[in-house]
Amino acid sequence: MKTLPLITLMAMLVVIVFFSSGCITSPESKTEKVSNLRIGYQPTTHHVAEMIAQVKGWWQRDLSPFGITEIKEFGYPSGGSELEAMKAGDIDIAYICTAPFIRPVTNGLDAKIVVAVNTNGSTLILRPDLVYEGPQSLRGLHIGTFPAGTAQDTLLKLWLEKNGINTTEVVITPMGPGDAVSAMLAGRVDGVFLPEPGPAMIELQNKGRSWVHSGEMQPNHACCAIVVSGKLIREEPELVEQIIRTHMNATLYANAHPIEAAEIYSNRTGQDLEMIKYSIKTWDGKWMSDPHVLVNDTMEYAKAQYEMNYTQKNVSESDLFDNSLYDKVMQSEKMI
Repeated sequence: MKTLPLITLMAMLVVIVFFSSGCITSPESKTEKVSNLRIGYQPTTHHVAEMIAQVKGWWQRDLSPFGITEIKEFGYPSGGSELEAMKAGDIDIAYICTAPFIRPVTNGLDAKIVVAVNTNGSTLILRPDLVYEGPQSLRGLHIGTFPAGTAQDTLLKLWLEKNGINTTEVVITPMGPGDAVSAMLAGRVDGVFLPEPGPAMIELQNKGRSWVHSGEMQPNHACCAIVVSGKLIREEPELVEQIIRTHMNATLYANAHPIEAAEIYSNRTGQDLEMIKYSIKTWDGKWMSDPHVLVNDTMEYAKAQYEMNYTQKNVSESDLFDNSLYDKVMQSEKMI
């Protein structure tokens, strides 16, 4: 029998010890746990649950047992910039509408919707001198709304087409929330279709009149959700489950204490408290958590965006949603 040289045996022994001690690891080995959680949101009352969880200290209280030592929040004017930040790895979770989430996913964004934030909550508002007499009366008007691919842009165009109006018959200009409100106040547009509290801000300054809530365009339609990075879902699913729980508790609190929710939002954004109270009182939105409610409408948005050439390929429900963690949370709640 042929024996191996001593130097070869020693080399083999070193390799065995190296692997057994963990000095060499495979790409699938355990990674370092997250200690800082980075949350993105937008200045809309739709996202008030995020603000409640932070102001009440619930994010830190609930997530510290999972090793989270710091919560960092980042505000974004709209979904586009927020999703760019997520793709760059600058945020871990995002409060965002489901519609603008679609295009980045088709371009390789590694993230999923895990829990709902709200349904409805946007309003079509026109100049005070204009009278709305149905969708046909919008022909020839100049309407400002969020950029292409957003919930407002997609929903408005779908609604017009369902009512026999070609979108070329209405001048639709993409705008951020601040620019859209400013344009309406200055009379540079005939109307805007925006999420709250923009419409309330315009109406209380007598620069516009609300005519159509988004829920009238499409009842109980999908709006915002929490999107979580795929990395966090794969590596720390229990942490994501707690994020869902904390958000759900903040959502319940917002629904039970709308005046306090308005106060928290006003303090966080610097926007007028009475205007925020009016917005929450008059909007048609609903703060809720069940992501299953968002699926059908979101898939309709995806189909529409593909047909509008906003995206170059179709997506499936599993490309956008991971409802399993929400379902696990709900099952555990039922067992308590």
